[in-house]
Amino acid sequence: MDKVKINSDIELKEHLVAINRVTKVTKGGRTFTFAAIVVVGDGNGIIGWGLGKAGEVTAAIQKGTDTAKKNLIKVSILKGTVPHEMETRFGGAFVLLKPAATGTGMKAGGAMRAVLESAGVTDVIAKSKGSSNPHNLVKATIKALSQMRDAYTIAKERGISMNKVFNG
Repeated sequence: MDKVKINSDIELKEHLVAINRVTKVTKGGRTFTFAAIVVVGDGNGIIGWGLGKAGEVTAAIQKGTDTAKKNLIKVSILKGTVPHEMETRFGGAFVLLKPAATGTGMKAGGAMRAVLESAGVTDVIAKSKGSSNPHNLVKATIKALSQMRDAYTIAKERGISMNKVFNG
């Protein structure tokens, strides 16, 4: 996972994945706070996620956005889809991502959809198995995207030509 330094000219779009109201019971009564999971991305392979906690919803979303902008990574996207099939796990959430032909659309739901849209993936088949906890789904999806490598990256790492990657 290569961290990406943010330039001021990058236009990042934010997606709110989930808001959770948390209650703390004290001697004086109940105290309500909010936790927001936010995913940001430029739609061209740069994504990040963040968790913000605050007494108000808008403040929690802002904190989540600020945290997400500090945790940006670059992922491989080829022709609007993922380079290859990938299955990964984070906590109890299992995620399966498969490349799809142009025009298929995004077959993904919930937290996975927000992450894939932020990354700029337009055609993909995705399945979440196990836990539907949005925290773990976001982390598992970003982990899967960060582990994917395209043919150009493999050729560069091995120091060989593109022909040898496919015919090798």
